[in-house]
Amino acid sequence: MFSIPLADDAHLFSLEAWHAEEFLAHMDRGREYIGEHIALADVVTDLDTARGFLSDYAQKTAADGGRIYGIRDGGTLVGGVLFRTFDARTGTCEVGCWLEPTSAGRGLVTKACRVLLDWAFHERGMHRAEWYASSANKKSLAVAERLGMTREGVLRQNQPHHGIRQDTEVWAVLAHEWPPAPTA
Repeated sequence: MFSIPLADDAHLFSLEAWHAEEFLAHMDRGREYIGEHIALADVVTDLDTARGFLSDYAQKTAADGGRIYGIRDGGTLVGGVLFRTFDARTGTCEVGCWLEPTSAGRGLVTKACRVLLDWAFHERGMHRAEWYASSANKKSLAVAERLGMTREGVLRQNQPHHGIRQDTEVWAVLAHEWPPAPTA
């Protein structure tokens, strides 16, 4: 399958159901860090839930409603990015991410999200890409800012996470705000 270089020995690739064991091992390594702000670590807890989560994204991909990609660093799955939603009819998608702490701070998520957004805007003609993150998740908010997104507002105490209601920030970038595709 395809593999897009992000940095020395770091690549973006299509994460599929047959990667379930590797995906679960990755979740087990990063569960506490990943789960601090997002529910993914609570959803993927064993091989069946890992396979089910990835299978759900395979169905979303087939229906053109979402996609999921892994980030390998030194050959090990350490994180990922996704189109949590992808609505070609309305031209709106939502991008998300997660990463193990061992690979944080290298710009891998930002680079991977740029690949997704380039594709969404330049290949698929999307109009708007959204980013939702807990107000407490400063690293995720920094990615949105580095991507040139605009903070549009805060959904106050809209999302319970680990028994605490958290605020969710909404960020977005529009097609005309995204850098043009490089010319050949």
